[in-house]
Amino acid sequence: MDNINWAEEDLKYIWHPCSQMKDYEELPPIVIDYAKGINLYDIDGNCYKDVVSSWWCNLLGHCNPRINNAIKKQLDKLEHVIFANFTHKTVITLCQKLMEVVPNGLCKFNFADNGSASIEMAMKMSFQYHQQTGNTQKKRFMALTDAYHGETIGALSVGACDLYSSIYKPILMDIVRVNGPDCYRCPFGKCRENCECECIEGAEKTFEQYGDETCAILVEPLLQGSAGMKIYPPLYLKKLRSLCDKYKVHLIADEIATGYGRTGKMFAFDHAGVSPDIMCLSKGLTGGYMPMSVCVTTQNIYDAFYADYLTGKAFMHSHTYAGNPLGCSAGIEVLNILKEENIIPKANERAKYFNKIIKEKFLNIDNVGEVRNIGLINAIEIVKNPKNKESFNSKLRLGYQIYKKALKKGVLLRPLGDVIYFNPPLIIDKQDMDFVVGVAVECTNEVLKSVN
Repeated sequence: MDNINWAEEDLKYIWHPCSQMKDYEELPPIVIDYAKGINLYDIDGNCYKDVVSSWWCNLLGHCNPRINNAIKKQLDKLEHVIFANFTHKTVITLCQKLMEVVPNGLCKFNFADNGSASIEMAMKMSFQYHQQTGNTQKKRFMALTDAYHGETIGALSVGACDLYSSIYKPILMDIVRVNGPDCYRCPFGKCRENCECECIEGAEKTFEQYGDETCAILVEPLLQGSAGMKIYPPLYLKKLRSLCDKYKVHLIADEIATGYGRTGKMFAFDHAGVSPDIMCLSKGLTGGYMPMSVCVTTQNIYDAFYADYLTGKAFMHSHTYAGNPLGCSAGIEVLNILKEENIIPKANERAKYFNKIIKEKFLNIDNVGEVRNIGLINAIEIVKNPKNKESFNSKLRLGYQIYKKALKKGVLLRPLGDVIYFNPPLIIDKQDMDFVVGVAVECTNEVLKSVN
């Protein structure tokens, strides 16, 4: 077994996600053997600092002892049970603990097994609600420009990142698109720190035209991740909440990537002081351990489905692994750790240092257009001309070149186009911050030299 080339074996069988497999001829898959904290170790003993949280889900470090033990304990008791007409103490306990932290008014929990599935669930829930409450004309959905909500057909439809969806447009739903906030290239000449969110004007016009026929609008609150970590002010959510109330449109919060302390508060909506009608959670929900998601909604929406069976009002949506006990045990322990170890306040203190050193080092690079941050998330947008914010030709794949160089120096970055970003586990320390920023700056300079 020791003589096996595991990377070659991988490529015999495996089609990796979100990848052009031809790239693997130059950069074969890295075979990870074990992990601890923010460190991944391959079978050759090389260490990689995971500052993208393995696609934004690892919350408290790899192989966290407390989460490990919670899952091990649950495994010996109950691994899974059908979730129709059956339940278990672990899922009930998780919901009790979530009730302590979710935004006001959210109180009913419907479980799925991944983020995209929870988005589909939210959309179906909203549509059926309106059909059963006399608003049968409401059959459409709104979403922001540059949105990303997952990759099943419904979730892909409300997304607006062409990289993922352009080829599928003939089979996607017809979505009403709202011009979303773009604070780096603000058409009003404002900046996110002191604007009045004049950009809500686009939503106001769209609601005026389509509000009466719209079930819900989906948003990634405060942070549009796949769009390049685009960050916008909480005031936008407040104004959007008012529009939704005026036109009886559900506000669906996609907190899959923004929840669980990523933005400096438990949920991104907490910054705005308003609540959505439906909230989708995944990723940090189990600390990045188990595939699980939750769609949380209000008593009002729940009541529209509560009737005698023969009325046909039940929400006939199911997932085999809904409410899985192993995922729930991880979810409970994540919430325990966040509370007992004061994780989010401590992360916010370290976030100040992280942003400081990132700005000090990256803003000295001529082609850095903006450094933006929220919580521990920091994004650096590389542009051809910072004065007019012109982007480099995407065919150069500058971000990908930086990614490859950083891997050789022990840092996992995986940029979004030409946006370099850090979205580490909340437990990252200052020593690792110094190291990963140093490597990222070094690799960025090396790549930019080749094109300037």
